[in-house]
Amino acid sequence: MELILKQDIDNLGFKDEVVIVKNGYGRNFLIPSGKAVLATDSAKKVLAENLKQQTKKDQKLVKEAEKLANAILKIDLKISAKVGEGDKLFGSISSKNLSDALSKEGKDLDKKYIIIPGRNIKRLGKYEATLRLHRNVVIKYPFEIIAETKKRKISK
Repeated sequence: MELILKQDIDNLGFKDEVVIVKNGYGRNFLIPSGKAVLATDSAKKVLAENLKQQTKKDQKLVKEAEKLANAILKIDLKISAKVGEGDKLFGSISSKNLSDALSKEGKDLDKKYIIIPGRNIKRLGKYEATLRLHRNVVIKYPFEIIAETKKRKISK
């Protein structure tokens, strides 16, 4: 089933994007909740006209997103986490943790625009997340998960 999204939807697409979904998901959830409309020929023509008008506005947003992307790529991010046996983490690292770590570096990015392979990470190592800063600006962001350093108490 081909639909036109009326708002951003996690793990599916951005507003005014034509997506293909399973019939039940579109018919039972997206359309009744007003998050999408059926992509008929006339709806596609209206969408094309609206997108043409929005293109000039989007150019400014794309430039800002590219600027943010370059700034984020300059950050060498290391997330520390508690470690159990070997390289297994206590708990896991998710897009929320990556969003918080980027915020500490001064680059605010909502967790819904961060995609981590497998949704969460449970081992130490180097990984790569996909950051969607704009419909046309998607970057691969490398980061590393390191063991949290233990603080030792000094007894006298």
